[in-house]
Amino acid sequence: MADLIEARIRSGGLREGDPVPSEAALETGFTIARTTARRVARELRDRGLAYTLQGEGTFVGPPCVPRQRRTVPLYHIIAADLAERIGEGAFRPNRPIPSEKWLMNNYGVAKATARAAVAHLRKQGWVFTVPYRGTYVSSEERWPTTRNDRQTTVVESSTSQPSARQ
Repeated sequence: MADLIEARIRSGGLREGDPVPSEAALETGFTIARTTARRVARELRDRGLAYTLQGEGTFVGPPCVPRQRRTVPLYHIIAADLAERIGEGAFRPNRPIPSEKWLMNNYGVAKATARAAVAHLRKQGWVFTVPYRGTYVSSEERWPTTRNDRQTTVVESSTSQPSARQ
């Protein structure tokens, strides 16, 4: 796997500062185990082709190379997509939202990102969590009340990031 990513770097498919595909994206895209995906980043670092920033990802090149940052955090984009789907009725009140594993697989993100997206929805009032049971859609009375709150949530999802909708 590291050889494939290295070939993309050497061919110019990944430039300095570009993010290396996440562990979750490698896991689903190549149907490999998470430990194998984790080893890819380590091998790229050992070869001097990439560096890792905790909580941000692995990037091509040396650490001094500027990288493009997202204008909106990925967990906001995922939360906005889920909130939009809740508002459209795809997920009904008092019914569970998709699991962390589903979010990880469908959005190609790490568990921490999936959890952050759910926490963001919970903070906004879209969902509530029952310990050891799951996360459920809140009743409509608890959803963001003003059109502006809902619009802000939806605007965040309109970036160029891929959606898990299919």
